[in-house]
Amino acid sequence: MKIHTLTSQQQIPISLQQAWDFLSNPKNLKTITPDYMSFDILSGADRPMFPGQLIQYIVTPIAGIKTKWVTEITHVKHLEYFVDEQRFGPYALWHHKHFIKEIEGGVLMEDIVDYKVPFGIVGEMVHPFMVAPKLKEIFDYRRHKLIELFGEFPSSSENKSILKPDILN
Repeated sequence: MKIHTLTSQQQIPISLQQAWDFLSNPKNLKTITPDYMSFDILSGADRPMFPGQLIQYIVTPIAGIKTKWVTEITHVKHLEYFVDEQRFGPYALWHHKHFIKEIEGGVLMEDIVDYKVPFGIVGEMVHPFMVAPKLKEIFDYRRHKLIELFGEFPSSSENKSILKPDILN
C-alpha cells in the first residue's frame, strides 16, 4: 500500500529559542490541536523531549471514537529538528519530522509527515475524502493557532503557509 506525504511550512515571527521551547514541548500539542479531537496526554510529557521518549495520548479524530495513540521521539537535534513515530495508533505508519530554521524576522517551521492508512485497499479508497482532508484541517487549525499565539509573519508571496497533502497520489 501507498505511503502518503503531507508537507506544511509556516513562518512565525519569534526567535529560534522561543519556537524550539514551544514546539518541542509535548504538552503544547494539546494547544495546537482542535478542541473537538479531545486530545489528552496520558503519560510521557513530564520532562523535556529526548530520543526514546514515549508519549501516550487519547484522541478522538472521527465521529466521537476515542483512540489511544503512542508516539516515540526517535531523533532530536536541539534547535533544529525532532522526529516522532507512531508505535500504536490509528495509522499503519506515522513518521513526523519537525524542522525549525532561523530566518530573517523569525523562524521557518516545516513538517513532513509520511503516513500509511490502515485497512489496505479500503483505507486507500477513503483516504482522499476522509483522511487527507482531516489532516489538512488539523494542520490548518495549527497554523491559525500559531498565528493567534505568536502573530502573523509580515505578508508577501513568499511568506504564506503551505500545506500539501498528496491527496490524489
